[in-house]
Amino acid sequence: MPDRDALDILLAKQACTELVYTLARGLDRCDRGMLLSVFHPDATDDHGGFKGSAAEFVDWVVELLPTMERTQHLIGNVLIDVAGDHAVGEACFMANHDMKNAQGQPIRMIAAGRYLDRFERREGLWKIAHRHAVYDWNANLDRTDTWDRSPGSPRVFGERGTGDPLYAHRASLT
Repeated sequence: MPDRDALDILLAKQACTELVYTLARGLDRCDRGMLLSVFHPDATDDHGGFKGSAAEFVDWVVELLPTMERTQHLIGNVLIDVAGDHAVGEACFMANHDMKNAQGQPIRMIAAGRYLDRFERREGLWKIAHRHAVYDWNANLDRTDTWDRSPGSPRVFGERGTGDPLYAHRASLT
């Protein structure tokens, strides 16, 4: 029989990890509701260029992201430390942003760093209380995407919002 404390810590780590992944998914889908769902109502965010409440961050980022053609936030090395109803986490990110540079040329801006999150369990539910984005490096690259993105393309491409195949895929579970 597993130790009850060890099991609680394991479940807490998994819940916090899911919040980190869900926030990245919400960013790439520009899904305001999904983004808000990971934060406590009084949560805060420090993204360097933005500092304020998490709700204000969500408003800011859902206006900013559509200025880019597409994004993909990759999360790795998620480590969570738990102490009762509080936890802190570090998760590495690499965020790819397809956009245009100042001259209007298509580029891929890659930002890499770490999310330092503070989580709290309130009324049995883990959510983010504070997120701090720490940046390690970035790069601007010429874009070399050669896929046919026309409506007749044989590939299915991701998109922002509920038209993305993810939403129908998740709905198929019920």
